[in-house]
Amino acid sequence: MRVPQPRMPALGMLPLETTTDDVEGSRAEVAVLPIGSFEQHGPFLPLMTDTVVACAIAREVAAAHPVHLLPPVTISCSHEHGDWPGTVSISAATLYAVVRDVAASLRRSGIENLVLINGHGGNYVLRNVVQESAGSGTRMALFPGSADWDVAREKAGVLTSAHSDMHAGELETSILLHDHPELVRPGYETSDWTSDDRKHLLSLGMRAYTESGVIGRPSRATATKGKELLAALAESFGEYLSLLSADSRRDAR
Repeated sequence: MRVPQPRMPALGMLPLETTTDDVEGSRAEVAVLPIGSFEQHGPFLPLMTDTVVACAIAREVAAAHPVHLLPPVTISCSHEHGDWPGTVSISAATLYAVVRDVAASLRRSGIENLVLINGHGGNYVLRNVVQESAGSGTRMALFPGSADWDVAREKAGVLTSAHSDMHAGELETSILLHDHPELVRPGYETSDWTSDDRKHLLSLGMRAYTESGVIGRPSRATATKGKELLAALAESFGEYLSLLSADSRRDAR
């Protein structure tokens, strides 16, 4: 029997009609690469939640700032979720290589600045990619940082703390309720679960701390919070753009 396949949402990719001339004419000095994951997000959010979140942020950034928007990386490092059906991971070494290859390709086409818009907290290797980019010919940044999320949470009125709101909670559910409400299934209103003591998460995986796959309070999520979260992040991105732009680098010298 054929298994029905879910409809894929329109993510943060370039418009299908975009041509080389369109990209060249934009004169963008900074590219943004959304990086998500393909992992369980409880019974009410899709496996592509982190990719949807990363692409939503990237689209808001591209609407507010002159950047070159790239299509997303949709599978990353989700090993802590590995025993849940549907979760797929690649190694940290593979993700590292993909990002470095993208950066090298951008350099050949004249773009020397790359911002990684990360939607999955388990992509620890991205910090190392950015750290090692100094002197590589590509200047990189990782966005959003924890401070950017803190500001966005406060502006949007997100009630759950960042530590408690780890996975499929108030923040992620709010963004999907705003950006792709058709992807949110019933049940988030009654799926709250907190587990603040997770010091062995990397060793034991998520199963040791949640039966449903949820750690957070999705019952507090609203579409309005999702909209305000994205708006606040787009505003925060301006600092990163200033840091990476050619004019800023010349002024620094």
